[in-house]
Amino acid sequence: MKGIPVAIQMFTLRDESEKDFAATLKKVAELGFDGVEFAGFGNLTASEVKSLLDEYQLQAASSHVPLEQLKANLPNVIEEQKIIGSNYIVCPYLLPEQRAEKDYKELIPLLNQIGEACYREGITFCYHNHDFELEKLSDGRTALQAILNDTNPDYVKAEFDIYWLTKAGQQPVEWMNEYQNRTPLVHLKDMTLDEEKFFAELGTGGVDLEAVLQLGEKNEVKWWVVEQDMTKRTPFESIEISIQYLKSKLPYLV
Repeated sequence: MKGIPVAIQMFTLRDESEKDFAATLKKVAELGFDGVEFAGFGNLTASEVKSLLDEYQLQAASSHVPLEQLKANLPNVIEEQKIIGSNYIVCPYLLPEQRAEKDYKELIPLLNQIGEACYREGITFCYHNHDFELEKLSDGRTALQAILNDTNPDYVKAEFDIYWLTKAGQQPVEWMNEYQNRTPLVHLKDMTLDEEKFFAELGTGGVDLEAVLQLGEKNEVKWWVVEQDMTKRTPFESIEISIQYLKSKLPYLV
């Protein structure tokens, strides 16, 4: 039986995509990825993107959509996801001015509202973390705990980013166990062991990737998503190292 598919987050290939979106998708398919997680469609329409996905036999794993866009134009966002065949919309990032405790208190009902609207349309809504959500609030919880504990679990799921959890001094496995039924998407990333704690190709750093991968079936993970925010190699070199690592650990990918 086919295991959990692997996607690439297109932010990793942002410069390549800007030059040639279609050629970038083609290369992703050639490297052996099953799908892509979008961070915008470049200058293409959703229908044009769907045609490229079909041509290269890729799936739309999910889409990162900025919070302001979700607030302003959610029906259109949902419609585009349906066109490309994506079942997941992700809130990817909070701006620095959106991270005070009062902001999180305002954010939680908004995430519920967005999540409910997605749920009614057959789309799953997820929240993607960085390290700043691991800072403590006045009640002793981290902001990420507050977000996940105070939203409706049917409406708001998690896309745990294991690099940012690790960089914040957390154990990704503990978070995956704590929120076992809410992790359909997981960002696979590695981190260098030096003081820089830089983004690393999978298998070349110090993140306990194997422990995370072992939880995939138990946690009902639907997509592993590879992302490397920055790289000291070319992005294509980096993601090739990462997918080769996954092929060595997940035999069904070969």
